[in-house]
Amino acid sequence: MLNKKLEDAFNKQINAEFWSAYLYLSMSLNFENAGLSGIANWYKIQFQEEQAHAQIFMDYVNKRGGRVELQPIEAVPTKWESPLNAFEETLKHEKVVTSLINDLFALAEEVRDYASRDRLLWFVTEQVEEEDNANQIIEKLRLIGNDGMGLYMLDQELGSRTYTTPSPLASAE
Repeated sequence: MLNKKLEDAFNKQINAEFWSAYLYLSMSLNFENAGLSGIANWYKIQFQEEQAHAQIFMDYVNKRGGRVELQPIEAVPTKWESPLNAFEETLKHEKVVTSLINDLFALAEEVRDYASRDRLLWFVTEQVEEEDNANQIIEKLRLIGNDGMGLYMLDQELGSRTYTTPSPLASAE
């Protein structure tokens, strides 16, 4: 049985994951509208990943006998001044998510729920990857500066990204 304090924290995280998905969908639509379909694609994949993260948490809460209680999703921004600005905001947001995951991990240890701690280890590793991906794109965008051809090439590169089902969901199928 899932500890009530941990169940409540997981429900907050589910909401945070859906908010993240909503944010990335908004970013995708912003860049689609700006004619940067590759960047829009990158964010659409992020949108799918965040939905999957929420699903992993929901499946876990249910599997442990807890109750998922979905809450309203707060509004997200809808405009960014540039791709660099958007990816800087992405990195900032992913650092917040990392902090949330770390807090969940600490709570799981505090209540001695080692199964939850082990499930959260996947998210700890995932957050390292999320921050690194955003940082790499920021570095490229800074290198590109105002070079339109460079932005075009990066847009093409980001357009080739495809969605991969996260391993916790793939193993559940």
